[in-house]
Formats: sequence, C-alpha cells, structure tokens
Amino acid sequence: MIGAGPAADEAAPTLLVRTCAVILHAQQVCLIRRERPDGEQYSLPGGILHPDETVPAALARELKEELDLDVAALPEQPDLRWVQDQLTTRPGRPELFRRLHLVHLLHLPGHSRATVAAAEQHAEDRAPVVWVSLTRAARLHLYPAVADVLTALTRRPALPGPVLLPPMTDRTYNWR
Repeated sequence: MIGAGPAADEAAPTLLVRTCAVILHAQQVCLIRRERPDGEQYSLPGGILHPDETVPAALARELKEELDLDVAALPEQPDLRWVQDQLTTRPGRPELFRRLHLVHLLHLPGHSRATVAAAEQHAEDRAPVVWVSLTRAARLHLYPAVADVLTALTRRPALPGPVLLPPMTDRTYNWR
C-alpha cells in the first residue's frame, strides 16, 4: 500500500534526545572535561532522555547524577534556549550518529555553586567538573558545539528560546 507506515514487525528509527545545560555563575560556565586521544573535550552537563520521561525531569535527573545538583531546590529553573541537531560519524564507527540536543540555560546562585561536585558522579572515569570563563569556554572543543552561544552570552543576555543552532555535522564538528 502506498503511503503506509512501517510494517508492524519493523522498528521505527529512534532519535536520541540529549538534554543539557549551560550553567552560569559570575560569567563562568560549568563544564565536564575529558581527556580524549586527540585532545581535551569539554561537555555541557546532561544526558539522554529516557522513554516516557519529560525533558525537565531528564535534565534534573542528569544534573543530580553528574553534578549532585538539586534543580528543584534552586530559585530559578533551567530554561530551554537552544536546539541543535547532530548527524556525525564517530571515530572507529562507520555508521552515522544522530542526536538532538536540547540546551537549557541555568543561572546558578553563589551558594549553590559550592554544592556542585568536583568530578562527574555518574561516570566511571569521574571526569573533572570545571568552571571556565565564558570567553575561554567559547574557544574550547565543546560538546555539543555551542561556542557561538557562549560568545554571544559575553556580549548580551540570551534571547528567549528555543533557538535552532546550526547543525553538528562532520564538516562542522570533529569528535575527539
């Protein structure tokens, strides 16, 4: 039949959604630093949305797991500001890797910054959690590719979102 969807025994392709946050305090951003074979890579804290989980719940869970940050206890909640599509290959894997990144903005009050873990809590490598100036962070190898967002935040407050960012492709992003 023309126009019919996939057969009942065929699995529909799944688009992984990663929710993450630009966490700011005093013109610094919170990042997770990992050593990779080709150099350092800095990631925004966050992770994959589980089936039947809301985006805010996933972000709160990920920030608790990775940073031991209790989002519910904060006076201001994360705000979805940017969306970025990723379609890249990864080292050692010939297939395309696709994710949709939902990037939130979170201004962290001073007393809460002190509660953020110094190392990623939910990872075997216990990667260091670092605070970097927005200016410096915009020059780092970031995942997702949000350098332009960080550069813009040094000049003016973020515009209301969500804003669609340029996609991450093999032409615009190199895995490390």
